Amino acid sequence: MITEKLAALVAGTGADAVPGDTLQMLRLSMLDWAAVGIAGVSEPVARITRAMAMDEAGAAQAHLFGGGRVPARAAALVNGATSHALDYDDTHFAHIGHPSVAVIPAALAVGEAIGASGDDVQLAALIGIEVSIRVGVWLGRDHYQSGFHQTGTAGAFGATAASARLLGLDEDGIAAALGLVATRASGLKSQFGTMGKPYNAGIAATNGVEAAQLVARGFVPNSQGLEVAQGFGATHAGEGNARALDGLGQDWAFDRISHKFHACCHGLHATLEALASMNRPAASDVAAVKITTHPRWMTVCNQPDPETGLGAKFSYRMVTAMALLGHDTAALDSYSDALCVDADVVALRGKVSVSTDEGLSEMQARVRITQKDGTTHDGFHDLDAPVVLAARAERLQSKAASLIGAERAGALWALIEAAAAPDEIGAALG
Repeated sequence: MITEKLAALVAGTGADAVPGDTLQMLRLSMLDWAAVGIAGVSEPVARITRAMAMDEAGAAQAHLFGGGRVPARAAALVNGATSHALDYDDTHFAHIGHPSVAVIPAALAVGEAIGASGDDVQLAALIGIEVSIRVGVWLGRDHYQSGFHQTGTAGAFGATAASARLLGLDEDGIAAALGLVATRASGLKSQFGTMGKPYNAGIAATNGVEAAQLVARGFVPNSQGLEVAQGFGATHAGEGNARALDGLGQDWAFDRISHKFHACCHGLHATLEALASMNRPAASDVAAVKITTHPRWMTVCNQPDPETGLGAKFSYRMVTAMALLGHDTAALDSYSDALCVDADVVALRGKVSVSTDEGLSEMQARVRITQKDGTTHDGFHDLDAPVVLAARAERLQSKAASLIGAERAGALWALIEAAAAPDEIGAALG
């Protein structure tokens, strides 16, 4: 049973069972999560959820992005939504989900509330992210293609696992919390391109905190709520992929996390990296651009003519035109309503077509640019190509510095690398 095996992982994994590079990757994801959250505090979804939490007040248990302290559940909601507001956070392509924005806010909020150590919070977050990925793979692509957003659904199980571990639940208690969150986990892809998408991350984080806290108080649910008949998997187009738990506790799926270096949907990144590697002609010389991608991205990030900056983050045609015209796709302010109606952008994106190829993985893309004189240029990129950890660290630290300033990014990284107490990390988010 998947719940029992996941509960055993959550309860029984010690720090000595985690490779050093895996823990370092978690720390880099924490830096990335914090930087995109700090940079996103002025986004509407961040302002609205934070205002709601502050108006309701309550026990000052955990810090918020932008300052203030609220109950752990509220902090998880606000910080989850805020850190996904820019859609600039990490992705795991095994299930196409954003694990850090669902799990880290929950772990940090609970850690602050109970006074856990920084080491305990980091390990709980890592294990929780691993659970979210494994549950996501178990649910499978049918779940995702049916319209469920794995960040909100699988992410809720990961947030629960991290919270339950920090609260000291035993294997039975962890299983109960995972079973309980099965009746709360939610999130729809129909919200993509709106404030509802980042809200899904906040929902996952707060659902995980709540489920673990309730079980810690004696709440008794159906512990098999994930996999039983009429359970979450059966009612949410879950495939029940038996290979989801292969290598559990030995092979860390988290090691294959993918970080964003463009401020848009991760499904667009292989195309943008392919464009960056090409000997591209001037935009004025372009007659046509053909992008070939995996078919599953067509329902995620193929908005043909976006009218808003947020919609632009989910458009192959738009980001391709932006890149060819020299707009920085890594810069947050490049994605604006005004650019969506810019005459040069509109004209060039009209020359971009998108087709699919089942032979490509979800992390690959091909690009062909045809010039007006008939000359063609071809590019290809695979996001799954290995990246040396030191090189990844350099790019993520540079990204954080560009988002929140070098001094603040450096101070934040020093806290994370030293496994500072969660209240110190929380205070740095304000």
